[in-house]
Amino acid sequence: MTSELEKIDLLRARLGVGYKEAREALEQAGGDVIQALVNMEEKERNLGERFQARGQEMVGQFKGLLQKGQMYRIKIKKGDHTVYEFPASIGALGIIGALASSEIAVLGALGTVAAMANKYTLEFERQEETPECENVDMDKKPV
Repeated sequence: MTSELEKIDLLRARLGVGYKEAREALEQAGGDVIQALVNMEEKERNLGERFQARGQEMVGQFKGLLQKGQMYRIKIKKGDHTVYEFPASIGALGIIGALASSEIAVLGALGTVAAMANKYTLEFERQEETPECENVDMDKKPV
C-alpha cells in the first residue's frame, strides 16, 4: 500500500503541481490517484478553454477598435494646408509605443515641441462611410 506522501509525489511528478494542490486534488478524489489525475486534467483543460475564449474575445474587441479607428483621420496641418494625414488607429499605436518605450516617448515629445514651434495643428476628422461603387461597364461610352 502506498502512503499519502507517495501519492502526492506521484501527482506532483505527473502534473507539475505543488504539494498543496496535489494534496487537495487527492482529498477531493477520496484518495484515488487516478481520479485525482483525471480531475486535475479536466480542470486544466477547462482553464485552457476559458483562457482561449477570453483571448479570442480580446482579439475581437481589438479588431473592432481598429476598424472604428479607421473611421477617424488625424490631419497635421500648417494653416489651411494639410501636411500629413493618417488613420486614428495608427496614432493610437504610436501612443502605445510611446508608453512602451522611453526613447519613442522622447522622440514624440521633441516632435510635438517642434510642431508647436512651427505652428502646426492637429485636426481630427470623422470619415463618412462611402457607399459601395456600382458596377460600371467601362467599355460603354456616355450617350
